[in-house]
Amino acid sequence: MSQSMLLPTNLTRRAMIGQSAALAAPAFALPYLIPAGVLAAPGKPGANDRIGVGYVGVGRRAQQLMKLPAEAQMVAVSDIYRDRAEKVAAAHKCRAYTDYRKLLESKDIDAVVVATPDHWHALPSIHACQAGKDVYCEKPLTLTIVEGRRMVEAARKYERVVQTGSQQRSMAANRTACELIRNGRIGKIQRVIGFNYPSPWNCALRGGRAPAGLDWDTWCGPTELRPFNQDIFTPRASPGWISFRAYSGGEMTGWGAHGLDQVQWALGTDESGPLEIWTEGSQFDPPTYALPESRRRGDTAGSHPTVKFRYAGGIILELANGPHGGAVFIGEHGKITIDRGKCKVEPEELAHQPAKETDVRLYVSDHHLQNWIDCIKSRKRPVADVEIGHRTATVCHLGNIARWTGRRLHWDPKKELFRGDDAANALLQRPRRKPFQLPEIA
Repeated sequence: MSQSMLLPTNLTRRAMIGQSAALAAPAFALPYLIPAGVLAAPGKPGANDRIGVGYVGVGRRAQQLMKLPAEAQMVAVSDIYRDRAEKVAAAHKCRAYTDYRKLLESKDIDAVVVATPDHWHALPSIHACQAGKDVYCEKPLTLTIVEGRRMVEAARKYERVVQTGSQQRSMAANRTACELIRNGRIGKIQRVIGFNYPSPWNCALRGGRAPAGLDWDTWCGPTELRPFNQDIFTPRASPGWISFRAYSGGEMTGWGAHGLDQVQWALGTDESGPLEIWTEGSQFDPPTYALPESRRRGDTAGSHPTVKFRYAGGIILELANGPHGGAVFIGEHGKITIDRGKCKVEPEELAHQPAKETDVRLYVSDHHLQNWIDCIKSRKRPVADVEIGHRTATVCHLGNIARWTGRRLHWDPKKELFRGDDAANALLQRPRRKPFQLPEIA
């Protein structure tokens, strides 16, 4: 069963109706067949049209993203937990689905917000692009580097607007700080200090009975099917899926997707990345959680060894005692600290130097969802375009891979491969359980 199968354009209306009926069966019992009529539909909403938005996954983060701009309207939600989908739909007076593929067939949906756990970001985002829907996908964009490149390919092939939920790109202080750095106000960057984000660890939690209405098999998706456990299902519990390697890159990708995104932006490497990655300290030994407990033990082990990156020009990024939501940039003439909506320039007078005509002016956006909606109408690329989100997630994944391998790695940002290291290259993707494979795009 291949997820890359698409419905031929010469099928009759009766055949299409038959295929739609088949999708009403339990989730992913059949290959995903996208009706030809919704494949990358040409055109865009008119300037005065309301944009219909659907939500794939309606847990905590999705509910924080449901205050849409006036030009958009929430039309439907999808969640593999039926009770949650129906409750959210009732509160917002919209339709509920348990299979996002049915949501993607809806003609009144122009765009989707994907706010699932990390291991479920890539597949619905790619399918949405294939179905002609624009996408807002939460950060971190991906679980693996290969997923990210496939998402970029889908967005470009089907000409979709794909915004990554890296909302610090729409914070004025962050933008100002990155402009000052890129315009040389503190001189040549010598060193960057980020936060020491923990890598994920292993899960051996005992299983129990899943709540009625929760499709746990589909929640596991491309990962190994394991028994339900509430401390896996919850994002940050004891410890929650975000700490387990099967479903996430740990806080290296969780918070790192914010902080390391600012490093990428400030260094002007949105379509590139570091050239070399290594660790300093004893070999990473990820613990295994067999019983519920706090994240303290795992976070402590996951923070060692220290990870360092070398960018072009000899700039060294060290994950140490920097801020969670940004980094400290040390230059020849001073330093700038970025941390989630805050910017500190030392000495302060460097921030008040007269602007030059040649200065870099970064993309202006003060509302992340509004920027996405505006770009859906204009067909311009958003402030956190899918390529940007992919490159930021890649930096996070590189940090984890360096810890997992325990050796110096040489990265080629153009080819997106490690030079001369087959074992490290094997970690660029993961085995995917059938039928949850990624579709081929090219």
